[in-house]
Amino acid sequence: MLLTMCASVEEMIHSAVDALHKPNYDRARQIMAADDEIDRMDVEIEEECLKLLALHQPVAIDLRRITTVLKIGGELERVADLGVSIAERACGIVSCAEIAVPENMKDMSRQALDMLHRSIDAYVHLDVRTAREVCDQDEAIDNLNRIIIDELTRLMQSRPDLVEPALHMFSASRQIERIADHATNIAEDVVYLVQGEIIRHRSRTSTIA
Repeated sequence: MLLTMCASVEEMIHSAVDALHKPNYDRARQIMAADDEIDRMDVEIEEECLKLLALHQPVAIDLRRITTVLKIGGELERVADLGVSIAERACGIVSCAEIAVPENMKDMSRQALDMLHRSIDAYVHLDVRTAREVCDQDEAIDNLNRIIIDELTRLMQSRPDLVEPALHMFSASRQIERIADHATNIAEDVVYLVQGEIIRHRSRTSTIA
C-alpha cells in the first residue's frame, strides 16, 4: 500500500514540475484530483497500522516498522499537497510568456525528485547508507533555493511588471525545497527503522556513516 502511494506521489510531482515549464489548467485539475486519491490512501494506511498496533501489540523491529510506515505515509501525503501547490503556481504564470523557469530550478527539481525516489528505495531495501546520503543531499537543495530566490528578487527589482509571476515562481521554488525536506524526513525514518537511532535535528555532518 505504501509503495503504491509513493508511486502515485512521484508521478504527481513529476507532472506538477512539468507544469511549471508548460502551464496547463487541465493538468492542474488532474493533479488536484490525484491528491484526493492520495489522501484516501493515507487514511487507509493509517487505519491498517492502527489495527496492527491494537490487535498484535508489536514490539522491537515490528513496532518500529509500523510507526515508520505511519510517518512515511504522512510525509508522502504532505508531498502530494506540495504538488497541488506547485500546479497552482504554474497556473499563476500561464499568461506570462516573458518569465522563464530558472535553470537552477530545473536542476533543483531533478535533485528533489531523486531524493524522494531514493528515500523510498532506502525504505524498501532497508538501506541505511542510501538513507544517510539522501540526508546529506538536502543542503545542496537549500543552497539552490537560496540562489533562485536571489535571482527572482533581482528580477522583481528590475522588472516591476513581472512581480506577480515571479512571486508564483518564488513560491514554487520553496515548495520544491520542501519536497526535499520531506524526502530527508523519510530517509531519517529509515535510519530509525533499521538502527533504532533517531537522527532528526542533528547536523548533517553527524549523519555521515
